[in-house]
Amino acid sequence: MILGKITGKATTMDFTFKAEKETKNFEYVQVYHEVYDYVLCQIVGLETSSEGTLAKCKIIGYKDEDGKVKQIRIPFDLGAEVLKADDEFIKKIIKLEDESKGSFLGKLEGRDIKIFLDMNKLLTKHCAVLAKSGAGKSYTVGVLAEEILDRKIPLLIIDPHGEYSKMRYENTKEKEKLASFGLKPQAYEVKEYGDSKINKGVIPIKLTKDITNSELIHLLPAKLSGTQMGVLYSALKNLDQLNFNELLLELERDESSAKWSIINVIEYLNNLNIFSDSPTPYSELIRPGNCSIINLKGMPPDIQGIIVYKLCKDLFELRKNNRIPPFFLILEEAHNFCPERSFGEAKSSKILRTIASEGRKFGMGFCVISQRPARVDKSVLSQCTTQITMKVTNPNDLKAIFNSVEGITAESESEIQNLPIGTALVSGLVDIPLFVNIRPRKSMHGGEAVNILEEQEPDVMKELKGFEKQELIPVIKPNTTVKDIKLMSEEGVEVKTKLIPAAIITCKDKEGDFNVLIELIDGTLVIDKEKFETKKLPDINHLTTQEVSILKKVFAKQPIDKSQAQNLIEKEYLTDDLQLSDSYIFSKLRNQETYENVDFMSISYDEKLEPMLGEETIKQRLSEITQVKEYKECYIIKYETS
Repeated sequence: MILGKITGKATTMDFTFKAEKETKNFEYVQVYHEVYDYVLCQIVGLETSSEGTLAKCKIIGYKDEDGKVKQIRIPFDLGAEVLKADDEFIKKIIKLEDESKGSFLGKLEGRDIKIFLDMNKLLTKHCAVLAKSGAGKSYTVGVLAEEILDRKIPLLIIDPHGEYSKMRYENTKEKEKLASFGLKPQAYEVKEYGDSKINKGVIPIKLTKDITNSELIHLLPAKLSGTQMGVLYSALKNLDQLNFNELLLELERDESSAKWSIINVIEYLNNLNIFSDSPTPYSELIRPGNCSIINLKGMPPDIQGIIVYKLCKDLFELRKNNRIPPFFLILEEAHNFCPERSFGEAKSSKILRTIASEGRKFGMGFCVISQRPARVDKSVLSQCTTQITMKVTNPNDLKAIFNSVEGITAESESEIQNLPIGTALVSGLVDIPLFVNIRPRKSMHGGEAVNILEEQEPDVMKELKGFEKQELIPVIKPNTTVKDIKLMSEEGVEVKTKLIPAAIITCKDKEGDFNVLIELIDGTLVIDKEKFETKKLPDINHLTTQEVSILKKVFAKQPIDKSQAQNLIEKEYLTDDLQLSDSYIFSKLRNQETYENVDFMSISYDEKLEPMLGEETIKQRLSEITQVKEYKECYIIKYETS
């Protein structure tokens, strides 16, 4: 079918044509060239004016005598006919994997062309599935998991939200849809491990107590001082094999007062009840044709981090020594377990970076899944040759995807923001990214969002009535209402509601527990929620020993030389007259205690800011001045007038 004729300007890379028939963005077209025969192209932009519709096309290439796809060296003639590409011609040029070698992912958007993933490439060069929440990440990963299990490849899924356990059931809800793809409902053998007290029916996950001294230091939830490290190493030296109870006895024998903090930390690890003399056998987790799910739902983040670190480290070592079969690892919520370094360092960060860079050499495939690509370690993301991107709208996440996906164009980047649920931009299969409609699941999907309005009790439903299109958000409300602001302001003033990401953090000192409120954009302490006054916390890690000494002298009102304090003045820690700056908190943190309560509300808003700092970063900053016990994220409601 002729869609139009080339007009305007044509280069060896692109051209435009006037569309004479209905067409759509990212449609594949073919154009005859006197030298190269038919050439495959793709529409990457449409523009309609009073003079008609102009379509901008990108040239993909032609197949030479050796069967290689090459770019043309001579532009098309003006007036050349642009035809809708035949399915067979598309398959011939972009060299799609056939059914015998690949895994069925879905169909090319707008075409009855099946898309098959190269399973060998997927398992040896890693994969990333990136999308905003609710765009279909878990559903798509379920499709990948089914294809992996169909080939009897051992599969391990680290699942923080318990979304994959229903793979043991057939997807009877979508029989007709499956039939249209030539598929039937199917159940898979699944073994689920986790905390049996939280999630009924799961097998308790137990880690081996056989850990090295360096692993123990790495697993400690608190950072130890040099003195404390010395006490701990001294106790460990007297043990033939690490045993928490014996270690505690050795520590109690030590005469140093530094032992008490270490004892508290070791008791905490011991009481987690995840270390055992009879750990979960790794040969049980990694078995051909078996899917093992580590269900971390309901577990505190620090315990999740310990489990992911220990499992990944041990399994990687076992695979290196060929003691377990080659397997595939799927990691959900990857931004929590291998965050970009500016957002802090998780306990599992280092081993996951190693697996991403070296796992393919040892037959350990790796799939990274995240709803926040900008927060995933770039070195991990860059190792994922195959990337499946679904709807993403956050500008930072779009930038991260654009920087990590090969062959993506500016047009494709903008299209990602408008992808419907179930459609993905797949790169790494062939030389160009492809828009693919993901096939239906053969097994049941367990990642549906909870319908709050149906789950709540009747009295709560009354409170939520009328807010069906709004979010249920944990918020800290100001005492002043919108009505109050309008009464105190000039007539006709507009009041906008902005949500500022924050966290209420429970800290502990000698006097007991207290809460502080920190906003998550710059990491400052909120002193007054009404006026939104904030103060900075001194970043001791970025100060020299001399600078810290000078600050202590100023705090003690001791004389100092202004020339020595110039750096601190420039950093705004000190004023020009050598006084402590009002911008920072130098006194007791407890003095800034907050008594705010978090309410879960359905609220309409004009702007909702995304947090720039993660939990680990905030905890690390506070760990220099206090002990952090609990971290709860929320939003502060801020009203702005215009």
